[in-house]
Amino acid sequence: MKYTETIVQGRFLDRPNRFIAHIEIDGKTEICHVKNTGRCRELLPEGAKVYCADCLSPNRKTRYDLIAVEKGTRLINMDSQAPNAIAAEYLPVSGLFGENTAYRREVTHGASRFDFAMDTPDRPTAYLEVKGCTLERDGVAYFPDAPTERGVKHIRELTALAREGHPAYILFVVQMKGITALRPNDETHPAFGEALREAKATGVQVLAVDCVVETEEAENGTLRLSVTADQPVPVEL
Repeated sequence: MKYTETIVQGRFLDRPNRFIAHIEIDGKTEICHVKNTGRCRELLPEGAKVYCADCLSPNRKTRYDLIAVEKGTRLINMDSQAPNAIAAEYLPVSGLFGENTAYRREVTHGASRFDFAMDTPDRPTAYLEVKGCTLERDGVAYFPDAPTERGVKHIRELTALAREGHPAYILFVVQMKGITALRPNDETHPAFGEALREAKATGVQVLAVDCVVETEEAENGTLRLSVTADQPVPVEL
C-alpha cells in the first residue's frame, strides 16, 4: 500500500495520551494524531526520528498522522489501520488460495465479524483475521504489545470456525523487515498465547509475513511512504 499524503520527517517529543503525540517538525512543535493506540513505548523514545502524513484537511483537529518511526536501522510502520490494506494486496498473490478465489472484507458469520472471507469453488468459505505487529526484540517480533481481550476473542472465534469445518487463518502482518520469527508475547498477555496455541492445535493456520517499509522522493520533491508484504516469517508457539 502507498500513502497518498505527503510525508514529513520529525522528532518525537512526548505522547500525552494514546491518541496524540507532540512532534517537532521544521523546528515547530505539532500535535499529531497517533494511528496506533498500543503502548509503543519501545518505538517512541524521546528524540526518535518519525514520519508523519500531512493530511491538510480543514475537517481535522490535527494536521498530521504519525505513521512510521526509525528504530536503529529499521523503518517500522506503526499505523494500526495499515495491516488490513496490506493483507488485501498480499492475499491474492500469496499462494495461500486458488486462482478462482473471491475475497470479501469485513464479513459477518453468525455473531462474529472477520477481516476477510475467501470463497473458492467446491470448498467451504475460509475466514481470516489480520493482526498488525510492531513490537520487536533482538530480531524477533512479538504480539501483542499490550493485553488484548479483543484479540483473544478473535482467536476463539476462529477456533470455533475450525471446529465447524471451515478453513480458518490468522495472519500477523509484521510491519518491518529484519525479523527472524514471530512469537506470542506471553509475558504481556499469557491468555493470548494460550488461545493461539489452542487455535493451532484445532487446525487454525497461524501465519506471519514481514513488510518492506520504504520512502521515496516523488517527482515534485515531496516524500512518499509505502508498505508492502514481503516474505513469510516462521511462527514459534
